[in-house]
Amino acid sequence: MSKFYLGIDIGSFETKGVLVDDSFQVVRTCAVKHIMENPAPNYFEHDAEKVWWHDFCTVSKQLIREHGIQAEEIAGVGASVLGCDCLPVDENCKPLRKAILYGIDARSQKEAEWLTQHYGPEGVLARFGHPICSDDVAAKILWIKNHEPEVYEKTFKFLTGSSYITAKLTGNFVIDQFLAKAAFRPLYREDGTINKTECTLFCRPDQLCQCRVVTEIAGTVTEQAAAETGLKAGTPVITGTGDSTSEAVSVGIVEPGELMFQFGSSLFFYYCASHEVKDPRVHGGNYTVPGTFSVSGGTNAAGTLTRWVRDTLFGDLVKEQELGGRDAYEAMMDYLPDSSKGLVCLPYLAGERMPINDPNAKGVLFGLTLEHDRGHIYRAALEAVACSLTQNVRLLEDVGLPVSQVIAVGGGTKNSAWMQIVADVLGKPVVIPAVTVGASYGDALMAALGTGTLADFTQLKSMVRTERTYHPNPERHQAYQTLREVYDALYSATRELMYRL
Repeated sequence: MSKFYLGIDIGSFETKGVLVDDSFQVVRTCAVKHIMENPAPNYFEHDAEKVWWHDFCTVSKQLIREHGIQAEEIAGVGASVLGCDCLPVDENCKPLRKAILYGIDARSQKEAEWLTQHYGPEGVLARFGHPICSDDVAAKILWIKNHEPEVYEKTFKFLTGSSYITAKLTGNFVIDQFLAKAAFRPLYREDGTINKTECTLFCRPDQLCQCRVVTEIAGTVTEQAAAETGLKAGTPVITGTGDSTSEAVSVGIVEPGELMFQFGSSLFFYYCASHEVKDPRVHGGNYTVPGTFSVSGGTNAAGTLTRWVRDTLFGDLVKEQELGGRDAYEAMMDYLPDSSKGLVCLPYLAGERMPINDPNAKGVLFGLTLEHDRGHIYRAALEAVACSLTQNVRLLEDVGLPVSQVIAVGGGTKNSAWMQIVADVLGKPVVIPAVTVGASYGDALMAALGTGTLADFTQLKSMVRTERTYHPNPERHQAYQTLREVYDALYSATRELMYRL
């Protein structure tokens, strides 16, 4: 009987699934759209039942039906969801409120400020490894405790997205040890056990999940989950993890020096390091691959920024697409000039994570003249994301982490002009892997590893192939020097004015 591995990833605006055969080729893909709610400034949420579980069930059943396989042919299941989410559930895994999303949700700023004063700078660094930010789930839990005490009291477990999906599939509450130690600091110790002493300010120790290795079998599909997903009861399910981790694994980020940029609604990066990095300027920790460590960070608006440009300035192209015309993003390329003519954009439409770590930062269009049109603004937006990731690469190098290879993944890689801009601004080659399905492919590969079909991450890496490489143009790279200098100075020059708004 043939073997297949199912991987499903739930992102900000879309859920993607893949079926991978036993030669690790993608044989079927499926995607469904959903919305991300923004009920108040700095608040971003998903309805876990109506989005996460609904989408998982829909994609699972559709992949099985469309490929015409029997459910028993699926040998393993892996899932990933947005990484640093906070979802309180009851004993039956029923959500008690909508999920508070990853770093883009910055509602817990006052909690972060209070914790910083409570612990002091050295105490914060010792416990969190970095200044407390919107990625830290502990601060989100404290926000629920402070603002929604009735929810807090009823909470059986505080989950992140992948924990929720795995619990719905298996009935077991577990969390990937990498995600737990990276996102839930200081609630877990370095060995993955729950730190009961540090829990005192945030939650009861029993409200947290037990740590497991991402590829460890967390359980098997229950009868109820089988009825809802189309899977066979008893199918092995791995622990699962955050979407960015799965995406990094999907393109072979398993050796020190390798760096992945994930171009989704936000831009997230993972750097694989040979040693633990303890520097307040970066977010370092362990990594999914045994024996390695990681540094991660992100830009809050990447695809979200280009979506804003599309919807705000190219509404006519959106309407044409709705009437059966060309894809609006494809049509926007007709308006993209060779230069932004000195227009500089700060992409902080939803605040910002690394390197400025300021949830109150605002977007900026600087240098507008009568010469500029919507095409120049579009190019400036693409260049802004490239400048942001370049800042992060320079920061990695400043803390002694050389970058040997840059790999780009995600929906943004479909835009070849954007990838060339990234290479030219960064001054390094940008590699696009042959399989760009994303995190769902990494989920499927790790399911194969968890069930024993793949021996280890080294063998997993051998499955990854390169499709194309964007090489930097030396002249353009030099020409971008002035733009980068203005970009780097613009936030500091406008920060006080941003706060006045």
